[in-house]
Amino acid sequence: MRLPKPKHLEPAYGAQFSDPSVARAYRYRPPYPDEVYAILRQFSVDAPHIVLELGCGLGEMARRLATESERVDAVEPSHAMLALARTLPGGQQQNIQWHCCTAEAFVYVPGYSLVITAESLHWMDWYRVLPAIRAALSPHGRLAIILARRLDTVPWWRVLKPLIPLYSTNRDFQPYDLLAELAQRQLFYPDGHATTTPVWFSQSVDNYIESWHSRNGFSRQRMSTSRALAFDTRVREIVMPYAQDGLLHYEVQVKLAWGVPEIL
Repeated sequence: MRLPKPKHLEPAYGAQFSDPSVARAYRYRPPYPDEVYAILRQFSVDAPHIVLELGCGLGEMARRLATESERVDAVEPSHAMLALARTLPGGQQQNIQWHCCTAEAFVYVPGYSLVITAESLHWMDWYRVLPAIRAALSPHGRLAIILARRLDTVPWWRVLKPLIPLYSTNRDFQPYDLLAELAQRQLFYPDGHATTTPVWFSQSVDNYIESWHSRNGFSRQRMSTSRALAFDTRVREIVMPYAQDGLLHYEVQVKLAWGVPEIL
């Protein structure tokens, strides 16, 4: 019997990432540190090195990995995300193939030495997507799951955290462990995992606030104008004591795991 996903990960909530307001805000998330790419390079064993990224968003990883891969297939169901991705630096590289479709609808062809899901696998149909990934991997290929850019390393997190359930439009959210959910369904057990070394990142207070509107439950198109303004005002009050000349300086860490999906 197939176990249902947690309610807060159902398609109705995942659909918010197709909102143009979310796509516009997505660029304000901190970039992935160089260490993430160093870890991914160790899986460049099989030739040709062809990469598949599922749920690529603005293509941050796809655009960078294209410089060292023979081909990158970047899959993203949001038209708004892909329209912006193509205009960003590296988005016109000829070895990037942009696919506007879901991970479930994508036509998988064997031969990928690396498949990446960067903060996106939790929205997918695990019973359909993970077996498809396994069948598409090259002999030494791996699935790399970027679990999260940690939000709790900022010094203001203790005060900011209680605002999230107050203002989020995802009223069903419950804390969860993606790897535990996959293991419970006997779909994936990682070969390894890592948390990157903290690196410093700086951005304006305005951009930090806007980055929150790229996250689950904070699409401006789904919040009322008054609630979005109230949330922004509260966040600004919390972070301003930490700002220097209008900039916030904080550490960024990324959690990731890798392995090969199980055979069902």
